Amino acid sequence: MDSEDGRRVLDPAQDGAALKALTHPLRLTLLGLLRQHGPATASELAARTGESSASTSYHLRVLAKYAFVTEAEHRDSRERRWKSVHDMTSWSNEAMRRSPGGSTILDVLHRRQIEHLQQSLDRHEADLESGRLGREWQEPSGVSDSMPRLTPESLAELWEVLRAKTDELAARDAGDPRAEQVVLFTAGLPLAPDPVAGQGRADASAGPDATDADARDAGAPDASAAGAPDASAAGDAS
Repeated sequence: MDSEDGRRVLDPAQDGAALKALTHPLRLTLLGLLRQHGPATASELAARTGESSASTSYHLRVLAKYAFVTEAEHRDSRERRWKSVHDMTSWSNEAMRRSPGGSTILDVLHRRQIEHLQQSLDRHEADLESGRLGREWQEPSGVSDSMPRLTPESLAELWEVLRAKTDELAARDAGDPRAEQVVLFTAGLPLAPDPVAGQGRADASAGPDATDADARDAGAPDASAAGAPDASAAGDAS
C-alpha cells in the first residue's frame, strides 16, 4: 500500500514477503544508499559497499520485485540505473506482531537501525573533526535520551507531531543552500516497571532526571512504523 507523502505503508498480512525481503542486510544498505544519495548503478553501489556488482545487481532485482526500487533514467544505453520508489517504509507494529514471524522481522529491522545510528554518529563526528561540516552544526546536533512518563495516546500523538514538524521544516529548507542532510533518529520505547529496582512511582520518576542528556551534547538522532516510527534510510548505511 502506498501513501501520498512518499511513505510506503506495508500490511504484514499482505506484504509478508516484501517485509522479509527487507531483513537482508545488503538490501537494506542498498535501499538506504539510493534514498540518501539518489539513483545509482549496481557497479556504483558495489564500489560503495565493497560487494561484487553481481551481488548488488541480484539484490537490486529482489528489491525491484517487491517494488522498493525501480529503474531510473539512464545516462546512456550501456548502464542500468536504479532509484528508490519511496522515501520511507512504514508498517503497523501491532499488525506486525500478530503476523507469523513478524516479531523476528521487527527485531532484525530495529537492530539494523541501531547499527545505522552508530554509523551515522561515527560519520557525524568525523565530518566535524575534518571540517567537512562547519562549526555552526556543533550546537544544534545531538542525541537525547529523555524518559518522560506518557500514556499510549500521548506517545502516538508525539509521533504525529514530530513527523508533521519534520515535514514542515524540510519543506521550508528545501531551497536553502545551507541545508545539509540530517540523520534523525527517534525512538519511543515504553518500559514496564522494574520489579527489582522499582520501589514505587516516586523512585521511578527519579530516572529521567538522572539520565536525560541535552540534545545538543552529542551526535544526531530514523526509526520504524505506522503507529510508531519510519524506516527511511536504514541501510546507510533510511
